[in-house]
Amino acid sequence: MVGIFHVSRHTFATTISLMNGVPLIALSKMLGHKSITTTQIYAKVTESMIDQAITTINDKISGKYSF
Repeated sequence: MVGIFHVSRHTFATTISLMNGVPLIALSKMLGHKSITTTQIYAKVTESMIDQAITTINDKISGKYSF
């Protein structure tokens, strides 16, 4: 039973929360962690999260700077 709970927390942290834009600090509070370092154990950065972050940055700065 403990294994299922542990996997569920990882899934909630990464797949449900971080991949949908929940900030790490907010996730830390949601999980009841006193330290964000503890949250980082549960939260794994995925390639799709990196791609989404790059897309978000690009969308926000697109056209604002000329090179």
